[in-house]
Amino acid sequence: MLSLAIVSGLCMGGMYGLLALGFHITYAVSNTVNFAQGTSLMLGAVLCYVFSTTLAWPIGVAIVCALALCALWGMLIERVAVRPFVRAGSNAWLMSTIAVGIVLEHTVMFTFGKEPRSLVLPVSGEAFSLGGLAVSPLQIAILVVAIGVAFALHAFASRTRYGKALLAVVQHPQAASLMGIDVTRTIMYCYAASTVLAGIAGILIAPLFAVSAEMGTLFGIKAFAVAILGGLGSARGVVLAGFVFGVVEALITSSLGSAYTNILTFLLVIVALAIKPNGLLGMAAVKKV
Repeated sequence: MLSLAIVSGLCMGGMYGLLALGFHITYAVSNTVNFAQGTSLMLGAVLCYVFSTTLAWPIGVAIVCALALCALWGMLIERVAVRPFVRAGSNAWLMSTIAVGIVLEHTVMFTFGKEPRSLVLPVSGEAFSLGGLAVSPLQIAILVVAIGVAFALHAFASRTRYGKALLAVVQHPQAASLMGIDVTRTIMYCYAASTVLAGIAGILIAPLFAVSAEMGTLFGIKAFAVAILGGLGSARGVVLAGFVFGVVEALITSSLGSAYTNILTFLLVIVALAIKPNGLLGMAAVKKV
């Protein structure tokens, strides 16, 4: 039971890590976060279901189209719900991103319906034995994608021209702008990347949970907790915190029952932040005087 709980926890931790990386990307570049990240997860799952099941498109085409629309959704959020308030020096983007998430959730509820649906992916096969453990192809896929995305983002940021431009924006937006880097467009693309990560997470966990308009709310809250726990400014810390959160959550569920899962998990998050206020791998901000 312990081994199964750990495997299940790593699977969910990978999904939390993907969502939390979306928070990290936007915060690192623009000091803002997208509180509609949970509904972006839902959007990816719903769009994939509509394209693959309702419209009977090939699953590969359905996934690509769903993620493309998630990217457009992210850019729309940045343009409408974040940029105007940031330029005005207001923190109202906090509320506006929550508001657009609520609008999307209820729009999907009215159009897609309230009834939960099941989505089947090519990796939704039966579990097989691996080292004496029953592991499903979907669990392996989630782990591989989560770790692969983390490494891909690191390689992109450190080895490509556009990645280095992104790091320049992170370090000093004004200097990056003087060097010819379009900071506004970079931030918009980061929001697109964050919602794509959420869409990937939504598609991967759709076979484990029913696809519905309300499926992303709790996941979004947990992912933000993971991002804070890992340190919003640290990609490695966010991914590590995702796996830790997932494993702890699974162990509590297997040992005490699901009724205690959220209570104890979030209490442990509070304790961890009391000990490490800046997160597992986060660093305290330097204040200039």
